[in-house]
Amino acid sequence: MAAAATASESRLRDQLCGLGASIFDRGLTHGSTGNLSVRLPDGGYLMTPTGSSLGALDPSRLSRLDAQGRLLDGDAPTKESFLHIAMYEERPRCNAVVHLHSTWSTAVSVLDEVDPDDVLPPLTAYYVMRIGSLPLVPYHAPGDLSLAQAVRRYAGRHHALLLANHGPVVGGSSLSAAADAAEELEATARLHLTLHGRVCRCLTPEQVAELKAKFPSNC
Repeated sequence: MAAAATASESRLRDQLCGLGASIFDRGLTHGSTGNLSVRLPDGGYLMTPTGSSLGALDPSRLSRLDAQGRLLDGDAPTKESFLHIAMYEERPRCNAVVHLHSTWSTAVSVLDEVDPDDVLPPLTAYYVMRIGSLPLVPYHAPGDLSLAQAVRRYAGRHHALLLANHGPVVGGSSLSAAADAAEELEATARLHLTLHGRVCRCLTPEQVAELKAKFPSNC
């Protein structure tokens, strides 16, 4: 960690590592999959390093990047750092990004017959409040820079995206907000697949509109 790290940055380092451990311990990621980031007060970013397990992050080895995404210190960042940068640049109020390969959300991302403009139905009020609508970003190989451009096409209008055959990318006004939304998405994906094939009583368009008006995205 840079010697000049502020108390605010130190807190964010600890929060990011604590969130990573919580996500890993609860099975929302596995191995070295998934990556997290948070915007720093100076406009730069902290990100999880490439090849790291979210369950064993070291605050002193997190990647610190400048506002343009250039590494300043720490280990090399996740190879999907461009996904995070794309979300931040398209959403100026976004202060944290969570990208997971969580089982149920990833399972939905490989389904053939989904609405690419809004993958999951409005099963619960909390899904509508925390996610709103969920577009499916067409498949691009992990680490391929073309994926960043694909993400940019959606990120200006959506703080949560589902990458086809890959997993979710969720932005939030804070680490806790991004994590809460990612977990709500995972829970709804599980509910959707559990109910798959059964007739569901989804929220009506009027109920959805009322919730979106009452609880607009804060990111």
